[in-house]
This record gives sequence, structure tokens and C-alpha cells, in this order.
Amino acid sequence: MFTPKIPPPDTAPTPGTSLVPPLTGLVHPPACTCHHTPTAPTPVPATPPARSAVQFTPGSLIVAAAGGTAMVLVVGTVLVSMLLATAITAASIAICAVVLRSLLNRPNNR
Repeated sequence: MFTPKIPPPDTAPTPGTSLVPPLTGLVHPPACTCHHTPTAPTPVPATPPARSAVQFTPGSLIVAAAGGTAMVLVVGTVLVSMLLATAITAASIAICAVVLRSLLNRPNNR
């Protein structure tokens, strides 16, 4: 099942031959027939120095600071609520353990 399938020898290409026949006999005409002499390429004007991609204005700095503060408050709220949920779960499991222990240790004292 995992052995390679090798083609029969009569259809397999030999190492020295190519599957694509060579292109022969194709002659392209010149692009134009005006017989002019080539000129030097025109110089490319210098580009201005690259500026930074992000420019902060005072308004955008205030918006970024407010967004960061909001993000910190949201993440903090989520983490505190997860900690509170863990603490409540642990306290309820502890109360259940104490109640079960008291029920199992003294069944005749009810």
C-alpha cells in the first residue's frame, strides 16, 4: 500500500531527455521599425525621505491613552470577577465538605 508506483519502462522518460519539446523556428519581429538610436534612460527623481508610518497628534494621544485605560479596566474587571468566582466556589465546596463530614461522622446524634 505504501510502496511507490513506478511507471512501466516504456513510458518513463530517460534522464537525458525533457518532457517539453524545444522551441525552434520562432522569430520575433522587432518592436518598432523606426531605426532610432537608443538614448540614455531619464533619471528618476529622488524620493523624499521616508516618514514614520504613524504620527501622533495631541488628540490621537488622548484617544490612545483613554483606549489603553479602558482596556486595562476591562481586563482587570474580568480577572477580579474570575478570582471572585474561584473564591466563592472554594468556599461553597468547603462548606459542603464540613456538612458531609458532620453527617457521616455522627449519624445517631441528629
